[in-house]
Amino acid sequence: MSDNGTGPKRGLLERLEAGPVICAEGYLFEFERRGYLQAGAYVPEVVLEHPELVAQLHREFVHAGSDVVEAFTYYAHREKLRLIGKEHLLEAMNQQALTIAREVAAETGALFAGNICNTNVFAPDDDARRAVRAMFTEQVAWAVDAGVDFIIGETFQWGEEALLALDVIQATGKPAVITFAMHQDLATREDWSPAEACRRVEDQGAAVAGLNCIRGPRTMLPALADIRQSVKGYVAALPVPYRTHDEQPTFQSLHDPEHGHGDQERSFPTALDPFVCTRFEIADFARAAAALDIRYLGVCCGAGPHHIRSMAEALGRTPPASRYTADMSKHAFLGTDPTLKQENQAYAEQL
Repeated sequence: MSDNGTGPKRGLLERLEAGPVICAEGYLFEFERRGYLQAGAYVPEVVLEHPELVAQLHREFVHAGSDVVEAFTYYAHREKLRLIGKEHLLEAMNQQALTIAREVAAETGALFAGNICNTNVFAPDDDARRAVRAMFTEQVAWAVDAGVDFIIGETFQWGEEALLALDVIQATGKPAVITFAMHQDLATREDWSPAEACRRVEDQGAAVAGLNCIRGPRTMLPALADIRQSVKGYVAALPVPYRTHDEQPTFQSLHDPEHGHGDQERSFPTALDPFVCTRFEIADFARAAAALDIRYLGVCCGAGPHHIRSMAEALGRTPPASRYTADMSKHAFLGTDPTLKQENQAYAEQL
């Protein structure tokens, strides 16, 4: 849980040394579901249009057990804003997201994290490298000016892009959490394995290295075991809360003909509902990852606060939201409380 005492706030590395750190993610999908963000471009305009909703979701995730308030600057970069013709909002969007996150982190005692991510324009040539570095540099500078405790660089498919992000973060002196998103071939676009990719960023100074997004619990865990053997320090694991499997190992590859939408074969991104993990499956993942001594944990695109609460409880915690953890003994028909009407319990056999 977040620090809420009167002493100085512990930093990321101090908390990791003491045990697991939970970082709730998934803002893009959650705000799309709520009707405040458009699937497709996935630009987080909600931080400007409805800052109060962003602050509330930050609070909900901390209430559920997140140790981190991550500024909602994922995809708030120059390329994404160019696509929707709103590049002029770049600085305002980043500054607003950072301000919201800083305020919620301060009121809850959570860590305050900055965020950069895949740019979707990286290529192994000098022009692309310069453009990507410039995009990272401006976002990281705003995060540092806002006083972040550490910076997350995530969802990288190019290993070299991840190393560029790490280099920009390291220049600030802030701890870096670097995570890769592995598609169906389970490799970066340079063909580095997950273990090799994480070892490379750790060797270059990342405080935490691991995987986020793309893969659900079942198809992320095997790669995490390999990473744990390869990396000496802290490992990150933030799957999407979807039931990926060996034949469809990523949430982009999931499809369900029975519940499909017209001629659209893929369920990603707007017809994933039949594949959503239960809170119990997320708890199982948390226990399995913790058994591998993976200490930086979370849930990515598609996460809800109930997933984060289950993760926290699986790690032995009781966040404030645990006050409302299900207690079926009080259910009118399925409960076991002796004061319940017996005729209701008999009727339950027909349910």
